[in-house]
Amino acid sequence: MAIEFLKGHGTQNDFVLLPDPSGRLDLTPGRVAALCDRQRGLGADGVLRVVRAEALGIACDGEWFMDYLNADGSPAEMCGNGMRVFARYLVDANLVREREFVVGSRGGDRRVMVRPDGAVTVHMGPATITGASVAIVDDRNFSGVAVNVGNPHLVSIVDCDVVELDLRAQPRYDTDFFPDGVNLEFVNPIGEGALRMRVYERGVGETRSCGTGTVAAVAAALHLAGTDTGESTVDVPGGQVMVALERGEATLTGPAEFVAHGELYDDWWAANG
Repeated sequence: MAIEFLKGHGTQNDFVLLPDPSGRLDLTPGRVAALCDRQRGLGADGVLRVVRAEALGIACDGEWFMDYLNADGSPAEMCGNGMRVFARYLVDANLVREREFVVGSRGGDRRVMVRPDGAVTVHMGPATITGASVAIVDDRNFSGVAVNVGNPHLVSIVDCDVVELDLRAQPRYDTDFFPDGVNLEFVNPIGEGALRMRVYERGVGETRSCGTGTVAAVAAALHLAGTDTGESTVDVPGGQVMVALERGEATLTGPAEFVAHGELYDDWWAANG
C-alpha cells in the first residue's frame, strides 16, 4: 500500500501531513517518532493526519478532523500552525468547496479561512487565564501567566533578550500545576502591539514557532495590561503571525506553505511499527 505524505510548515513549525480520509493507517507512536526524526525519518515537529471525523467516530461540525501528534508520538489537543497547514491542504486538494469551513480537533472545532494568497486565519476559541506559575531556565526563575488555548501554556514576559535563553534542555516547571505538561513561552515586548517570542513545546522541544503559543503570549500580555481585548504581531524565529483577541475569542493569521510530497516505502513503514 502506497502511503502518501506531504511536508509543510507554518512559520517554520514543520509537519508531516498524512492524507488518510478513511482512518486506515496504523499510526503508532513509534511511527510518528520515526517520521519526525530528522536523521532516520522525514523530520518534523509533528504529524498531521487528515481524516474524516466520522471515520474516527468523532462528532464535530466539520467533515474533517485534524489528528495532530507531537514529535514524540503523543497526541496534542490543538496546534495553530498545524491547523493552518491542514486547512490549506484541504483547499489545495479540493477536499472542501469553500475557503471558510470548520475543522475538528481534540481541542474542539475550529473555523478557518484560507485566503487567496495562501495565508490562513484560524478562529482559536477562547484564551483562558488559569493562574500563575514559574518556569526555571538555568536556575533563573521566570514568573509566568498560565493560559489555556485548548492546550496548556505558561507565558513569561522576561526582561532579558529571549535570544539569550538556553532552551536546549527542558525548562523546569511546577508539575503539580501542569500534570499533563505545558508549553513554555518566553516573550519580549518590542513595541506597541508587537511581541517577540521563543517557545519550548511539550513533547517536542524548542520549535521555530507555536501557533497556540503566540495566542497565549498575546493573551498574557493583554492580561498583564489589564484587558482581554487587543491585537499584536508576534515575531518568532520562523517568521511573524498576527493574533487578535476580542472578548476572549482569539484569531490567528499567518502563512501555510508546502515544500514536498511523495510516498513512504512500505518496508520502512513496517520496520517502524
